[in-house]
Amino acid sequence: MKIKYILLIVLPLMITSCCGTISTAKKEYKISKSTVLKSDWNSNPKEWFLKKDTLTGTGGPMHWAVIASKKKLPANYEITFKVNMTKESLFEIMLNINKENYIRTYLYQIDQNIVIGKGVYNKNSDEYGKRGGPTLFKKPMKLENNKWYTVKIKVLNRQLFFSVDNKTFLECSLEKSNLSQQGQLGFLTNGEAKIIDLTIKNIE
Repeated sequence: MKIKYILLIVLPLMITSCCGTISTAKKEYKISKSTVLKSDWNSNPKEWFLKKDTLTGTGGPMHWAVIASKKKLPANYEITFKVNMTKESLFEIMLNINKENYIRTYLYQIDQNIVIGKGVYNKNSDEYGKRGGPTLFKKPMKLENNKWYTVKIKVLNRQLFFSVDNKTFLECSLEKSNLSQQGQLGFLTNGEAKIIDLTIKNIE
């Protein structure tokens, strides 16, 4: 893949407000350097690492691998990327992480669904009930290992839009569903997942 189309996440994340919101002058960022990944994201380097243009996470059924940004997402944003679940069944985009609570948007091979749910994650425990959470909305989609999927997420005026391959869609109101409205971005896997072409835009 051509580098000019890939640059997986350009950060240095610039702090443009006192609350530490992720943003740049161009209202868009990506990641391109491992040093930036280490300084601006919380993760175990044995579980999440950046090599060339690919961000790879490696977890297991009993220990989910999580990486989370240290900066808050804007109120309105759009996230796009490609993901390949090379092992196991779950890949999750953690939205608006606020303490232990977040919005679950994920691809789940066991049920063959894409899902929006209410999540909880305790980084110090793998106990049942201290990670994951209930499903609120789901839609059937054929999901396989070793296949690339294009994911697009948009939060605009407290409305969440989630699509995979631009053909399977879910939508919900953050307020009506009592979902977190502010916080950080994260990724989670119970196996191995690879991410490329990650871009996050601040929508005004």
